[in-house]
Amino acid sequence: MFKNSLFVIAFFISLIFFNCSKPATINSPLVDFAKTHIARAIKEPGNPPFNITWNIDSLKQKPQSYTISVNQENIIITGGDHLGLMYGGLEVAEQLTLNGNIENTSHEPYTLKRGLKMNIPLDARTPSYDDSGDAAIKNVKTVWEWDFWKNYLDQMALNRYNVLSLWNPHPFPSMIKLKDYPDVALNDIYTTSYKPNGLENEMGDPGLVSSIVFDNLELIKKQPIDDKIAFWQKVMQYAKDRGIDIYWVNWNICPNSVATPVAPMYKTFRINMRNEIPGKHGITHQMDNPITIAYHRAAIKEFLKTYPHVKGIGITSGEHMPLNWEDSNREEWVWNTYGLGILDLKKEQPDRQVDLIHRVWHSDMKQIMNYWGNYLDTFDVSFKYAKARLYSSPSINFYDDHVKSMKQYNLKSWWNLRNDDIFVYRWANTNYVRDFIKNMPKEDTKGYYMGSDGYVWGKEFISKNPKLKGEYEFDKHKFRFMLWGRLGYNNNLSEDVIFKTFKKHYKSQDAQLLFNTWQTASKIIPQVNRFHWRNWDADWSVEACRAREKLGGFRDIFDFVDNPVMPNQNLINCKDFVEKEFSGIETSEETPRLVSERLISWSNQSIEAINKLDVEDTSVQTKALISDIESMSYLGLFYAFKINAATNLAYFQKKKDKKYKYNTIKNMQMSLEAVIKYAEISNANYNTQMLARPGALDWDNMVNEVKKELQAVMKL
Repeated sequence: MFKNSLFVIAFFISLIFFNCSKPATINSPLVDFAKTHIARAIKEPGNPPFNITWNIDSLKQKPQSYTISVNQENIIITGGDHLGLMYGGLEVAEQLTLNGNIENTSHEPYTLKRGLKMNIPLDARTPSYDDSGDAAIKNVKTVWEWDFWKNYLDQMALNRYNVLSLWNPHPFPSMIKLKDYPDVALNDIYTTSYKPNGLENEMGDPGLVSSIVFDNLELIKKQPIDDKIAFWQKVMQYAKDRGIDIYWVNWNICPNSVATPVAPMYKTFRINMRNEIPGKHGITHQMDNPITIAYHRAAIKEFLKTYPHVKGIGITSGEHMPLNWEDSNREEWVWNTYGLGILDLKKEQPDRQVDLIHRVWHSDMKQIMNYWGNYLDTFDVSFKYAKARLYSSPSINFYDDHVKSMKQYNLKSWWNLRNDDIFVYRWANTNYVRDFIKNMPKEDTKGYYMGSDGYVWGKEFISKNPKLKGEYEFDKHKFRFMLWGRLGYNNNLSEDVIFKTFKKHYKSQDAQLLFNTWQTASKIIPQVNRFHWRNWDADWSVEACRAREKLGGFRDIFDFVDNPVMPNQNLINCKDFVEKEFSGIETSEETPRLVSERLISWSNQSIEAINKLDVEDTSVQTKALISDIESMSYLGLFYAFKINAATNLAYFQKKKDKKYKYNTIKNMQMSLEAVIKYAEISNANYNTQMLARPGALDWDNMVNEVKKELQAVMKL
């Protein structure tokens, strides 16, 4: 659109001021952030000079929206608010970077609230939900590093996220001081030297700290509570300056370091929860302890007072309360603690708004509204939209009953998008994310936050490449984070923008082939999850083909015969398919054979494409991506042949024909060959790790388990 010309002195001055028409009114760190990125884009060779005028028009523009108007060298960015202006400025920077020019553009948010969820391990004494995995233990230090948060929040803003939900059962001892409870505040930062073994609740989790942890504390950093408070005030101010609302979400009742550490297996705690020894100031985990109630009420007030940039609080009436409503009123407890604590704050700060998100986990809508129906500020509920399986299907329908129950109270829902599927391998499928977000029930949606319960997205810690070890997960999984943010803001974001961004980041002589191959390989894990459906994080790790030991450990061929498929996906499992075929019943569902054929096709396409790429003349990031694509492809072949074997085993179990046993063994042998290759590539790039919920991700162990199941089949 513009002709290239030489820069003049006046233009360099404009880089600083950008000729804002209303400098007095457009004084915003959000706009300053956009200006910084425009300045970087202008420095790229060939980009033309221009003047920018920044305006806010809240009458014609919706909140978060913007319009870019181009008139020769003059650019006018009009936003509905400061956040819209920032997004408009980032759009200008992106157009310059990708295209070298600027075009008339107008956008408004598709989903108003687009967020990330982090289960944050503040300390071994104030853990996140389940810190029995390496990701949590190794990232306690990370969440107290300023550079981490600066990078994290900058990238959130660039990707159009405007909500960060931080989840911790009981963060207060690591974040506030209480005059009436002086022994509660925790100085310094500790992790644990205890090495988890993948056993259920061995560290007191979920939500609690056990004596094992306290007996094995390891100092990370000396830091008094006042410095901790200053640190988090700085982080939350920075989030505000990037247009990001902060919510803190909890579980109850989990006072952890404030109360007595629980026994190594928290079931012992559940049995004895009414015979507990008092902790600090007489505080316990007991629901009917008036000291515990008073402490929580004072803590929430002081927390909100200490951190004025906290937008809202999320509450859970569980996990550690009586499990049925007849035993006691859990909702009364959360109202008498969090509800009254918020009201106490409002007596001192009547203009302070504290939004409330009430999770429906372990809850009853009628009970909720009996106490929260007249809440003064914004009140919404939250639901696990895809259970723990974000990467399964873009068409989810687990929410029908939830929507019905909340509609009678005119409520909207936050969707908790639980990724407990993909932790290691880089993943990106544009159409999947686009359709997933588009399929959310728009009129019932308040927003979404995407994250994991059993993994902390801090620093990468398993790479064997010294150039990649310790990189931020946001950098490693750049495009996955990008897709969930950008397509949430603009669901029609063009494939051209996504591809050009990819091309900038991943250098390759055939970027289009690499991009298309990545999209294809990223279809594999959702397809496997749909076929081998396991609701929750401890039930299943698709990357390791295992569940927690208590839930069966490695998922072998016998599990694949009759394991349920994902509901309402037009699928049928091996056993039911064989039963129908032998009964002469035609099926309209997608058969195990079809699923296997798809996986083989996608996997082989990806492997063939990878073999065509010149791997040597690429960046370290591109080489890592290619290896991840190859790993996912062999994982796809492993599951494809395993499904074929399970189908033949179902035939053999129904009709003892040796040909079915032969076909079972043949497919198991091909599955073994694929998993050996999967393990070889993965071991070359990554160290093993302990996952918090399903247990160890150990590729050599996978190979050994497949050998065992092959031997078991041969003995039939």
